[in-house]
Amino acid sequence: MSRNLALCAALATLASPALAAGPIEAGTMQATNWTAIVIFAAFVALTLGITYWAAQRTRTAKDFYAAGGGVSGFQNGLAIAGDYMSAASFLGISALVYTSGYYGLIYSIGFLVGWPIIMFLMAEPLRNLGRFTFADVASYRLQAGPIRALAAIGTLVTVSFYLIAQMVGAGQLIELLFGLPYLWAVIIVGVLMIIYVTFGGMIATTYVQLIKACLLLGGSTLISLLVLAQFGFDFNALIAKAIELHPKHDAILTPGAAVANPINAFSLGIALMFGTAGLPHILMRFFTVSNAKEARKSVFWATTFIGYFYILTFIIGFGAIVLVLPNGAYHDAGDIAKGLLGGGNMPAIHLAHAVGGDVMKGFIAAVAFATILAVVSGLTLSGASAVSHDLYASVIRHGNVDEATEVRVSRVTTLVLGVIAIVLGYEFEKINVAFMVGLAFAVAASANFPVLLLSMLWKGLTTRGAVIGGFVGLISAVGLTILSPGIWEVVLGHPKGSAWFPYVSPALFTMPLSFLCCYVFSVTDKSAQGAREQAAYEAQYMRSQTGIGIDAAASH
Repeated sequence: MSRNLALCAALATLASPALAAGPIEAGTMQATNWTAIVIFAAFVALTLGITYWAAQRTRTAKDFYAAGGGVSGFQNGLAIAGDYMSAASFLGISALVYTSGYYGLIYSIGFLVGWPIIMFLMAEPLRNLGRFTFADVASYRLQAGPIRALAAIGTLVTVSFYLIAQMVGAGQLIELLFGLPYLWAVIIVGVLMIIYVTFGGMIATTYVQLIKACLLLGGSTLISLLVLAQFGFDFNALIAKAIELHPKHDAILTPGAAVANPINAFSLGIALMFGTAGLPHILMRFFTVSNAKEARKSVFWATTFIGYFYILTFIIGFGAIVLVLPNGAYHDAGDIAKGLLGGGNMPAIHLAHAVGGDVMKGFIAAVAFATILAVVSGLTLSGASAVSHDLYASVIRHGNVDEATEVRVSRVTTLVLGVIAIVLGYEFEKINVAFMVGLAFAVAASANFPVLLLSMLWKGLTTRGAVIGGFVGLISAVGLTILSPGIWEVVLGHPKGSAWFPYVSPALFTMPLSFLCCYVFSVTDKSAQGAREQAAYEAQYMRSQTGIGIDAAASH
C-alpha cells in the first residue's frame, strides 16, 4: 500500500478513499532543512524549560490532572484551540481545499459546529460536577465501577486511534522535511511526549499548547496575509484565479461528489459535530479552570480562535492552487497531488516556501511538527488519566488510594502509552491510518457523548442503561467502521464493492442506537438501585447549575 501522510488523509478518507494522499516516490527524501531544525530545536528547548518549571509545581493530583484548577478562561480557551487545531486540520483542510476546493470547507464547518453544543449544554455542568475526567461527571449519581470502566475503555479506544494517526503523521512529516529517518522521527516525538506529560502533567501540557497555538495562528495568519497581498487583499480575485488554474475550474466551488450521497454527508457531519463533544482530551480541559464562568469563557475563546483558524486554512488552500499548482502543469484533478513532495498533504508547506522562501518553509514545517507534539501530549495525558484515575483509583482500589500513588500510576501509564505509540507509529508507517481519526470521532459520538449528555440532562438514566447504551455505541462504531469500504476494501484488501457496511462513517446509525439503548434499558430498569439513581438527579441538577458543594467534592 502506498505510503501516506496521515494528516490530510485523516480528513479526506473519511469521505472518500479516493481523496487519500498520493504516493511518495521510492527513495524520495528532502534535503535537511536546517532552518526548520533550528526553529524546532528552539521550540523543544523552550517547552522542556517549561516542563522543568511545571514539574516543580506539580505536587498534587489536581496539579497533575487539572493544572491546579488555576488556568484562566482565556488561557484555557487558547489551550483548547491548541488541542483541537491539530496538524490534521492545518495541513489536512488546506490540502482538501487545494485538491477539491469548497469541499474542504465542509470539514471546517463540521469540526466547528460542535462547539456551541459544548458551550450551551455541557461546559457549565461539566465544570460543576467533575474533577479530573468526564467519567467523574457520568458517575456522579450512577455506579462508579461500571461507568468508569466504560468511560476508560471509550477514552483509550478514542485516544489510541487519534494518537496513532498523529504519530505516523509526525514521522512522515519529519522524514520528508527534516531529512531524518522515519523511525527516529517517531522516537523523538514519543520521547518528548513522555517527558512533557510524565514530569509536567497538565501544567506543562497547557503551556505547550499555548505556545503552539500562538505559533500556529501566527504562522497561518502570516501566510494568509502574504497570499492576499498578491491580490490586493481581494479574496474574490484569489478565488477567480484559482478557478482559472484548477483542473476542475468552477466545480471547486461546489461540495463535490464525495458528499453527494445524503446519508454519507449526514453521517460524516454527525461524527464531526457530536464527536467533538465526546473527545476526552478536550473535555478534560474544562477541569483546569476555577469555576463554571471560566469554563464558558474557555469555550467562547476556543470557538473564536478555531473559527478564525479555519478561515485561514481556506485562504491557504486557495492560495496553494494559485501559487503552487501552476508549477506542476497539471491537466486533470487526479494529477494535482503528484508534483508535491509527500503527495497531496503538503500544499501548505509548499505555499509557505512560495511566499516566504526557505525561512518561512522551515518555520511552518517546525510549527506543524510542534502542533503534532502538543496534540499527542494532550492525548497521552487523557489516556493516562483514564487508567490511573478511573480504572486504578476508582474501580480497582475503590477510592482507597493516596494521591501520590495515583499520580505515580499515571506517570507509569504515560511511559507505557508512549512506548506503545512509538511501536504502533512505526508498525503503521505504510498503512493509511486516516480511518483511525474517523473512528475516534465516531467512537466519541457513539459511546462517550450519549452517556455524558444523558447523565447530566436526563433524570431517567440508570447505570444499566448507560453501560449497555455506551458499550453498544462503542462496539457498533468500531465494528461498522471495520466493515466500511475504507477499512474492509482499502486497508484489509478485500475486493471493491464487498464491504458489508456501505457508508464511510457509522455515526448516523451508531449514535442514535446508543441513545436508544440508554433509554430503553433505563426505563425498563425497575431495580432499587435504578430508583435511587433517578431520585438522586435533583441534587445533581442543583449542583450542576449552581456549583454549590464543588469545593468539598470527593472523587467518585
